[in-house]
Amino acid sequence: MAPVFVILPLGLLLLVSGLIVNSLQAIFFLLVRPFSKRVYRIINIYVTEMLWLEVIWLADWWANVKVELFMDSESFQLLGKEHALVICNHRSDIDWLVGWILAQRSGCLGSALAVSKKSSRYLPVIGWSMYFSEYIFLERNWASDENTLKSGLQQLRHYPRPFWMALLPEGTRFTQAKLEASQEYASAAGLPIPRNVLIPRTKGFVSAVKNLRSFVPAIYNITIAVPKKEPRPTMSRIISGQSFAVHVHIKRHPMDELPATDGGISQWCKDIFVEKDTSLELHLRRETFNGKDRQQIGRPMKSLLVVMFWYCLITFGVVKLIQWCTFSWGGLALLAIFIAVVMLSVQILIHSTRSEYSTPPIVNQPETLRVSLLPK
Repeated sequence: MAPVFVILPLGLLLLVSGLIVNSLQAIFFLLVRPFSKRVYRIINIYVTEMLWLEVIWLADWWANVKVELFMDSESFQLLGKEHALVICNHRSDIDWLVGWILAQRSGCLGSALAVSKKSSRYLPVIGWSMYFSEYIFLERNWASDENTLKSGLQQLRHYPRPFWMALLPEGTRFTQAKLEASQEYASAAGLPIPRNVLIPRTKGFVSAVKNLRSFVPAIYNITIAVPKKEPRPTMSRIISGQSFAVHVHIKRHPMDELPATDGGISQWCKDIFVEKDTSLELHLRRETFNGKDRQQIGRPMKSLLVVMFWYCLITFGVVKLIQWCTFSWGGLALLAIFIAVVMLSVQILIHSTRSEYSTPPIVNQPETLRVSLLPK
């Protein structure tokens, strides 16, 4: 874990700037959105980027995380120029951050949306910003989630900028225990036995395709892989300034090529994950995807400039506060409480991204296992 002298300034940056951004989002949500959702969305895209670019900076400039993108050139030119439904394997603790990095390079960071678990919106700063940015939060109970998902997706019909809506069909992060549970079910059901992915749950994907296909032209099938020689990607490593590499392969599928029926859409998703499993197996042996499709995505200065702006603003505020305040034990107590809140906020962010804290499968109850892993 990073020492206090590292966590404190980073936590101070994220917490103070995040609360400012959240406050602005709340103001525009209350005062602008009731009169024009379009204007609110445009404003929110730029306001949100002022926070999310700080997280991009952590990966790009603080930890020097290397994201290598593999994608055919024709599809690469369309990134950020069209609406897209994004599906991805849930391989590491920072898949969401890899998605943000790719969205930022494509010019649509502020309109990068996702389907996420309901508890995520309660995360300090980051979760609150996701709520104002129209992330769709589900309870993992299809009886209630079906209408929530349909309503959230339909409201994107008139979104004013190209957006990415991310969906993780596996439903949870990949761990060895969850893989063994998927393999157990696949063996019992006569399905291809996965080695590098979990069996997808397809109800949400089917609903997404049905509700988006009339105005979203493409699906981006993203496969994330970590080379064997690289350490496990985590937020803790990023905050500690430790570099690592992540490989990403994207294949664009036109939406109109998908089947028309629910069953056909479901099978399409299952087939994609079988292909994804094979692709990851090849990556394990070669430690790369197709070299001819490697695209240069660079490391833009924008996130660095945003962080410099926030640090200058916060430093100015701290200096003015010190000049205004007089020494007292009460003041010291308030300072200590504030430092504790900063440290706690960073710990919550790290804790929430760890795969070991995602919902584990039940491996010793066959019937429950069948219900929990059955592709829906």
